[in-house]
Amino acid sequence: MPDDSPSVPRPAAPAHSPEPAAGLRPATRAVHVGRPPVVPDAPLNTPITMAATYVGGGDVEYGRYGNPTWLAFEEALGSLEGGRALAFSSGLAAVATVLDLVADGETVVAPQHAYQGTLGQLGDAGLRGRAQGKLVDIADTAAVAAACEDAAILWIESPTNPALEVADIAAVTEAAHAAGAQVVVDNTFATPLLQRPLELGADIVLHSATKYLAGHSDALLGALVVRDDALFDVLKGRRDLLGAIPGTLEAWLALRGLRTLHLRVERAQANAVELVRRLEAHPAVSRVRYPGFGAIVAVELHAGPDAADLLCRTTDLWVFATSLGGVESTLERRRRWKTEAPTIPESLVRLSVGVEDVEDLWADLAQALDRLG
Repeated sequence: MPDDSPSVPRPAAPAHSPEPAAGLRPATRAVHVGRPPVVPDAPLNTPITMAATYVGGGDVEYGRYGNPTWLAFEEALGSLEGGRALAFSSGLAAVATVLDLVADGETVVAPQHAYQGTLGQLGDAGLRGRAQGKLVDIADTAAVAAACEDAAILWIESPTNPALEVADIAAVTEAAHAAGAQVVVDNTFATPLLQRPLELGADIVLHSATKYLAGHSDALLGALVVRDDALFDVLKGRRDLLGAIPGTLEAWLALRGLRTLHLRVERAQANAVELVRRLEAHPAVSRVRYPGFGAIVAVELHAGPDAADLLCRTTDLWVFATSLGGVESTLERRRRWKTEAPTIPESLVRLSVGVEDVEDLWADLAQALDRLG
């Protein structure tokens, strides 16, 4: 029987707007923004659109300029951060796109303890006669303000990776703007549920969406979020020209990850707070670094780097792996990477706390720590 037959009942029209209200709280927007229009027979979830080209006459026409699946992810992330989002093939692709805007010889002020990939790109830009990196203690507001006097960009990580230092984003942003610099904030560790840098005055927010946003260690993706339309157009133009676009499946996985971001962050953070309390009392631990929010913890050990390596090899639930922000708990000694900042302690182990039962996590971590003597 044809679907339009009067004997076939049709679903009632939706009683609410297909677009979520701006006043909804972040957890609700994470679930609802970026879905298809709420109309009869529409899919509830965003489809994976595999297309290299489109029928002409519209806004996209070619796959490098856009994709419905990316756009849904960008819409959802933009709603959470309070701006317009652009998805990239990785976090470092987003970093490279921003640095590509820096004129030859201009200065970028960045944290002395920052993600090694970001510092590596700054160093490479310096070797090629491009941007000059100036590294500072990002937690020292006065030092950051002084460094910005001749800078084009202030690059902030807060908390930093892996030292977990916290910047006064509002204060250093004000100082940077007074000096004529733009401000980029890497919000990967905090996520927009715990910190929204655009509301603190930042010009660009950056994410390695591989981490908490996607949240399952199965997708490489990056993102930038801005409020200024002209800046958005410039960044999108550079992304499209450089070909730093995301994969459609990866964008879909990240969008799916956003739907549970609030649940994962809440659980992982609660686990982290409890683990910090117990770690501070363990005799093998000399120092615990934790900024008071989020689910990344750094511990330093009395016995040095060999003990840190042993810790990473003798856990069962905690997985020895780089990267972070997945549902599973991971750990690694960061100075095993030769490109890590030399001022990071040799015995520092970064813990990415997952969503497992905290008692199981502690039992596994404690037995490994107890072996250190």
